[in-house]
Amino acid sequence: MIELKRICFNGKCWPLSFVLGAILAATDAVAAMSITKNLGLPGNTNVILEGESLINDASALVAYRFAVAAVTGATFVFWKASLTFLVLMAGGFLVGLVMGRLLGFLLRTVRNNEMAVLSFTLLAPFATYLLAEELHLSGVIAVVVLGFSMSRLSALKFPEIMKQQSKAIWDIIVFLLNGLIFILIGLEFPIVLHDIDTNLLLPYTGYAFLITVVALAIRMVRVLLKKQSLQFAFKSNKLKGTKREIPQNILLSLQESVIIIWSGMRGIVSLAIAIGLPKTLENGAPFPMRNAIIFITILVVLFTILGQGLILPSLVKKRK
Repeated sequence: MIELKRICFNGKCWPLSFVLGAILAATDAVAAMSITKNLGLPGNTNVILEGESLINDASALVAYRFAVAAVTGATFVFWKASLTFLVLMAGGFLVGLVMGRLLGFLLRTVRNNEMAVLSFTLLAPFATYLLAEELHLSGVIAVVVLGFSMSRLSALKFPEIMKQQSKAIWDIIVFLLNGLIFILIGLEFPIVLHDIDTNLLLPYTGYAFLITVVALAIRMVRVLLKKQSLQFAFKSNKLKGTKREIPQNILLSLQESVIIIWSGMRGIVSLAIAIGLPKTLENGAPFPMRNAIIFITILVVLFTILGQGLILPSLVKKRK
């Protein structure tokens, strides 16, 4: 039996749990899209998974910032943290909105120069993130809002050939970043294993498996409840003819719900956040259980990608 003090590190059980929870909160739509590519995944399902990933990633990164601050020694007061959280989110939203408007103005100015348009759309997310972080706001939220603005602008103004070129460029960037993060994991994993007590490897593996199962169960409950609430709202006579009326095309079938449930894999974002954990606290002491958190994160990613990923294509095919 493992002694509690070996796991908690001076009473920091909950802060460390919050760190791990924030890391594993981000789902990986890229993994699901890659696995189900060319299998005819419904467009409605694609939109749900990609939108969920955007919001999850943004909120997970903001929660991660607070969780790490609680571990590294910053004083944690709930109401102050909540207020700061809202300021970060609202400020990031405002920065993204302003940068979206600015990008729209620039693109209208150089709309006849294809290279200039592609360059601005490529650089804008990085500039938006850096500006928001410089203002101590949420850079991730800012980029998400900018992305929505770029998507709307693209649908209204961009010719089809430019949309294809822009998509190809971003597909290449995503492919390279995915490859890079897994290379970094390959380099980091032996170091992590070397620094973990061999007696703890099996318990940590069990924790990773348990986290995977519990996360999947919670996701199943939430998706099925949402499916039922949409059905109820669709049948409600009170909403008929109002702005809140639920159109039939957004209702989820049981098969689509199962696909969404099974697509909640963890991947590149969780791995990147885990590797980015600080190595020391404010007092210079090593960050508690850093290697254990990275190890569990890697295992959860592997469990979800190999376990859920291998079964997901058969679920999509069965739908047809």
